[in-house]
Amino acid sequence: MNLQKLMKQAQAMQANMANAQARLAEKSFTAEAAGGKIKVTANGVGMVTDLKIDAAVVDPDDAEFLSSLVLKAVQDALNGSKELADAEMRKVTGGLGFPM
Repeated sequence: MNLQKLMKQAQAMQANMANAQARLAEKSFTAEAAGGKIKVTANGVGMVTDLKIDAAVVDPDDAEFLSSLVLKAVQDALNGSKELADAEMRKVTGGLGFPM
């Protein structure tokens, strides 16, 4: 196998991965809880970029319940973001499973 050709392929894959990560930063995934009254958006690199809470779910006497709803929405948004990123990276790496 030609080592120079292999090095060029590795450099091209690295550039493609960098481009994919830049595209992922611009993509987003939104998860909802409490029937859409809590919405969390995360980008494709796993950063939470938006959080909306409808006043109807805010009960000062039950902050723990609100916390659990927000946590669930955040976890769902981050999981969706990870799935989005994994799918994008599989396109770039041909399914070889390289970490981001």
